[in-house]
This record gives sequence, C-alpha cells and structure tokens, in this order.
Amino acid sequence: MTEPITLTINDRTLQTPAGRSILEVARENDIRIPTLCFLKELSIVGACRLCMVEVTGVPRLLPACATEAADGMKIRTDTTRLRNHRRMIIELLFAERNHVCAVCVSNGRCELQSLAQELGVTHTRFTYRYARYPMDASHPRFIHDPNRCVMCTRCVRVCAEIEGACTWDVKNRGIHSELTTDLDTPWGESDSCTSCGKCVHVCPTGALFEKGKATGEMEKRREALPGLAKHRLDSR
Repeated sequence: MTEPITLTINDRTLQTPAGRSILEVARENDIRIPTLCFLKELSIVGACRLCMVEVTGVPRLLPACATEAADGMKIRTDTTRLRNHRRMIIELLFAERNHVCAVCVSNGRCELQSLAQELGVTHTRFTYRYARYPMDASHPRFIHDPNRCVMCTRCVRVCAEIEGACTWDVKNRGIHSELTTDLDTPWGESDSCTSCGKCVHVCPTGALFEKGKATGEMEKRREALPGLAKHRLDSR
C-alpha cells in the first residue's frame, strides 16, 4: 500500500493518499475552491481556470483540478492574487457573451451568477462583445442558446463519456469557439442524440434548457438523470 502524503492547505496540515489532485484533497477537507468546468467522474479539462491556487515555490498559479498533490506542498486557495484572478475571469465571461441574468431561464439557479455574487462581481471592466449567436430550437424538448455559453464543455464530456452518444463538440477557436451537434447539424436533426437530457442538466448556465421554461424556472436536476446516480455529478 502506498504511504500517504502530507501537505499544507491554508496552514492546515493534511494527509491524503498519493495520486489525488489538489482539488480532491481540498474538497475532502471542506476547503472551498471555486470551479465552473469541473464535474466528478468526467475527464479533467481545466478550461475555466477558476480553481487556480498558489503553491509555495512555484511562481505561476496552478489549476487545482489538474495538479496532483505532492508530499510537502504548501498551498493557498484564497489570497488577494487569486481573488483578483477569479474576478477577472468572471468579468471576461460576462463580457464575452450575453449573460443578462434578469431575463435568463436559469436566473437564481446559475453557477456563473452564483460565482459572480460570491466574488463580488457587480460589473465588468472589459468592453462587451455583444455577440449574436443564433439559437437552436430545432430539438423537440430542448433549446441551445450559445449566447449564454461559457465553453466549459460539460455537455461535450457527459455526452461522450457517460451517455456515449458523442453528439456535442466544439468548433472554431478562441472567442469564436461554439458548441456544435453532429458537425453543424441542427440539434433536432441529429442522428446521434438520444434526447437523454444529460447535457442540459449539467450545463452551469442557461445555455442549454428545456422548452417551456420562463425566467428563473430552469432547475438543473442532475440527480434525476437515468444512469447518473453512480457517477455523482456534483460541482460543489
């Protein structure tokens, strides 16, 4: 059996089995590290960069979800530098797309909105792009609104890794990145989509939602999805 490692997070000395990420160790010990793209049992992509932490001796910030905890590490999860970094990311996300909370179906149930409130983001210093992405309402049950997407790729990963349908993917690069179904086939015409709803219920914002939902009515119910109980899809 591998000997446990010892590390320090926010001046707390902790022991944990080797091979776990900093994020896993922190959450096992009720230490808050915000995330947006992370979900248990899905592959790690480190897309949102909100879980960055400071490690003594390392000049750059490290993603807690993708960095393995090592013996002797001294980690900080909540510093002025980290708070400024996280606020900047949230501001950039709001400026990049059209996140108007007051008219969003996920108002009050949105992870991006909750993080903005937690970090004290009331406005953005960056110029709004006012992107105009066409919505896809071709599916009989669901709607895709790219204007509210944060490109966390949760939908892409849950569709491929849990449902096994591989309907969703990402096209283009940088700020022009968009989600796409079946190589730009309208969602309602997709041959691979099983209409399981997993992508909708893991989406952290109002980018994917059920038809017929008004402002503030879209509740994401991951625990109710068939076959997902064992995967414990929890962003915490």
